Amino acid sequence: MRSVFWENNQLRMIDQRILPVRFEVVSFTKHAQVAEAIKNMTVRGAPAIGAAAAFGLALAGYESASSSSPQLVADLQVASLTLKSARPTAVNLAWAVDRVMGAVTTASQERSVDELRQFVLAEAQKIADEDVEVNKRMAEHGATLINDGDTIIHHCNTGALATVDWGTALGVIRTAHEQGKKIHVLVDETRPRLQGARLTAWELEQYGISYEIISDNMSGHFLKSGKVQKCFVGSDRTTANGDVANKIGTYMLALAAFDNGVPFYPVVPTSTIDLSLASGDLIPIEERNPNEVLDIQFQGEPVTPKNAKARNPAFDVTPNRLVTGIVTENGIAYPPFEVSLKKIMGR
Repeated sequence: MRSVFWENNQLRMIDQRILPVRFEVVSFTKHAQVAEAIKNMTVRGAPAIGAAAAFGLALAGYESASSSSPQLVADLQVASLTLKSARPTAVNLAWAVDRVMGAVTTASQERSVDELRQFVLAEAQKIADEDVEVNKRMAEHGATLINDGDTIIHHCNTGALATVDWGTALGVIRTAHEQGKKIHVLVDETRPRLQGARLTAWELEQYGISYEIISDNMSGHFLKSGKVQKCFVGSDRTTANGDVANKIGTYMLALAAFDNGVPFYPVVPTSTIDLSLASGDLIPIEERNPNEVLDIQFQGEPVTPKNAKARNPAFDVTPNRLVTGIVTENGIAYPPFEVSLKKIMGR
């Protein structure tokens, strides 16, 4: 099933906070609830967040009591600001909201209020459907990079849960597996929210793909051992020069891969490529609640002193010099990325 979908005039999502212990689908009827779900990571993963925000605008349309199309557009504009502010780093969020609002502004000149509400929903559904198609195209390109017998390190979660369906980097791995390639995945647990240990491992079990969980600080050891052939990760924003913002810990993995001559591939839908930013230095990095770092236990007891403080950036930026190639739905971009990404975006 899809991680984000519209059903019975409600937005429904798989609640990713409670996997793998329980599988539950939650429903939303108000755009503010969707914004909160994005903040608290009920839904996560750049493509999934984008689709959720687009559907959030559809909910805002039904919430609005406006009797004219211009009034409805004004209400949607207010809702769009709420949704876009939910998480700052993932560019898909703003991309999806801006795409819907751009289409709505044009369509409002020739549609009634009820027709406009339906139009917003249709545009959101189009974004969701396109995401699945894009992911499968990326997976076909990326699977050509995987050989039979490869061991792959994967960071965070980039599967069907992080998208509307299929996945980005994990979608590549899934496709290679379905092509009959015998592969093994070392799954970074991905502190502090453990998206690898909780979500990627759960997805790999569903697909029947061989895997083992490793702590984030073990990746260098396995890369140096010569037992890893590839690294695949996702991206929440990729800039014009090929710098890649992704879940915290990606930069360290890329450094270790580069030092040991192991190819490092982000898998990136073009909706996540931000050509308006020259480099990753310009990407806003979300800081989350430090309790996500501090609230851990060992043998039932807290591991940190009572008055301990912590920092909790949710993302880091991997510089382009560490990136072997960037997999997109339009093909694979190679250095120099300032040239190849523009060509990819123009296809």
